[in-house]
Amino acid sequence: MGRVPGRGELTRIYKILKRAEWEAARSAGAFGGTAIDLADGYIHFSAADQARETARRHFAAQDDLLLLAVDAASLGTALRWEPSRDGALFPHLYAHLPTDLVVEVRAAPLGADGIPDLGPVAP
Repeated sequence: MGRVPGRGELTRIYKILKRAEWEAARSAGAFGGTAIDLADGYIHFSAADQARETARRHFAAQDDLLLLAVDAASLGTALRWEPSRDGALFPHLYAHLPTDLVVEVRAAPLGADGIPDLGPVAP
């Protein structure tokens, strides 16, 4: 577990992405990021309490999505918590994500409202 300023203990962080992006990463053994990640210079993640709003804002009406869960502590110093949406601290990974560090992968189908259904997301 890791202590995050202003957030207490945290174990998991989350990434929403297209199934094809994950399949390419699995083939390569590491995930280098989506187009927005590459443009920004880091891989965007969300904490459990941020993931649903991320899905709503950035992934509405997109199908064939997956939710990845990663143990935040496994990422070491390459993971930084930085201000983003409304000044909240978000996890940003300044490295490729080795696929063997992903502890859970599950489908995030669109709900009736067009927002991806992430299912349970635990801190």
